[in-house]
Amino acid sequence: MLILSDLSLEQLKTVILEMGEKPFRAEQIFRGLSSGKRISEMTDISKELRAKLLSVYEDASVEIIEKKTSKIDGTIKYLFKLWDGNVVEGVLMKYKYGNTQCVSTQVGCRMGCAFCASGIDGLVRNLTPGEILGQITAVNAELGGTIDKREVTNVVLMGSGEPLDNYKNVISFIRNLSDKKGLNVTPRNLSLSTCGLVPKIYDLANEGLDVNLTISLHNPFDEGRKLLMPIANAYKISEILDACSYYFDKTGRRYIFEYSLVKGQNDGKNCADELIRLLKGRPCHVNLIRLNEVKEKKLSATSDKDAYKFAETLQKGGLSATVRRQMGVDIDGACGQLRRKYISGEKI
Repeated sequence: MLILSDLSLEQLKTVILEMGEKPFRAEQIFRGLSSGKRISEMTDISKELRAKLLSVYEDASVEIIEKKTSKIDGTIKYLFKLWDGNVVEGVLMKYKYGNTQCVSTQVGCRMGCAFCASGIDGLVRNLTPGEILGQITAVNAELGGTIDKREVTNVVLMGSGEPLDNYKNVISFIRNLSDKKGLNVTPRNLSLSTCGLVPKIYDLANEGLDVNLTISLHNPFDEGRKLLMPIANAYKISEILDACSYYFDKTGRRYIFEYSLVKGQNDGKNCADELIRLLKGRPCHVNLIRLNEVKEKKLSATSDKDAYKFAETLQKGGLSATVRRQMGVDIDGACGQLRRKYISGEKI
């Protein structure tokens, strides 16, 4: 079966015309999908058209099967069931300026970062544009939001998977998400996090989407970075910085470096000094993360005291740097803790 929300509005119009329907039906269906409705729930189109669509397409791209709410900060972790039985996780974080949803782009991940739960099972498959979008439309509807008054105001591609490893589907998703006839989430309210697939950063810069680019750095030395991130064997930090400069030149958007502080590996003064040397004067921000520990990994978090001391060193050295607020830790919903789950064979 196919997923209807994989299609752009223009592609949907073509499908509807081929079914002998008028083009305006495509806009009705597109709005319905963006509102989080199943095909079977779209009562503004005929039963006959619903039946035609259901003979080809899945009724819904994803389904919320469970949610957990943090008792500490109100963060909500969702479990989404896909059509083939796979389950991915996502998180809704509540801020004063609105609600930010963290979504997954792959079932599993093949990047193998040492601190991250998403890659424990390797890559199972890519998510389609509609499966990525469906996580947002499902949560927005579950919270009582509409396409005209959204409850999900910002989106971050920081769940399971490497977004730029699923490039084509992620770009289609962003275009559908930002369509004015749908949820109309501007790319400037979307952040894309990558471990540093350099050629794809250049491709993204040329898309004209102006999303917020976030790079997982985690060590300012190539050899040290290799211990945490296998992708560092393919691309040097100097190559990543060149790609970031190109991105800024094309989009005018400053970029962000994510930096998970791992005790004894990347939290020393030598690392802080090297970050200052590499990044001072660049249009960027350093987002320091106190490592969120994963039971299968043998890494320990830097203490809060040392994390803030590290941030102070960067700030005194002329960098824009902050320590990220920890959210969803008590429900395993924090950065680096999202993973693939199973409906059977393992407790969700």
